[in-house]
Amino acid sequence: MATILVADDDANIRELVCLFLRNDGFTAVEAADGREALDVYASMPVDLVVLDIMMPVMDGWTLCKELRKASPDLPLLMLTARGETWEKVKGFELGTDDYLTKPFDPLELTVRVRALLKRYKIGSTQTVSLGDIVLDRLTYKVIRGTEALTLPLKEFELLYKLASTPGQVFTRGQLIEQIWGMDYSGDDRTVDVHIKRLRERFAESAGFRIETVRGLGYRLEAGR
Repeated sequence: MATILVADDDANIRELVCLFLRNDGFTAVEAADGREALDVYASMPVDLVVLDIMMPVMDGWTLCKELRKASPDLPLLMLTARGETWEKVKGFELGTDDYLTKPFDPLELTVRVRALLKRYKIGSTQTVSLGDIVLDRLTYKVIRGTEALTLPLKEFELLYKLASTPGQVFTRGQLIEQIWGMDYSGDDRTVDVHIKRLRERFAESAGFRIETVRGLGYRLEAGR
């Protein structure tokens, strides 16, 4: 699943945008200003950024410039409460790929996000291979040889998230936010429970192992 970073200082807009993105199958993470957005981008894989222009600490213009400098191929969708032509021109000159003026229809935003990801060919591959195991994001099944396994949804999403970037360490907090969502109010030890179940399910698999990184979280390593 593609991960979308939403940078906007309006908490209500962030919540609304992330709700629609998650309902559309994306992983959505939030940032309240440009500086926080850069920190999030540096800490985890991000496939597309939705960014507001008017933000404190670091505005959208500067954020756009910094993101484009760091990643020329990162899709950027700019939001603004204004619709002046010069702002659109400036945004495109700084490297944004698309533009949406507030107020906007969240459904239109998700359509634009999908179009940008398709243009950049991100998220078109919905499978991850781990040795003799294939994770199919479209059907939420795990294929092992000729056998198709169906996992509980959160177990599948957790395994898919870890498997999408082998070797990357995810903290419990990051996994809770990305798999269970910002509004999850339970104990983050639920991650440990799901990891334990995944290890038990795939104890005999030579395709991967889930390692505990003491004091940090978990990472998946391919092979044994």
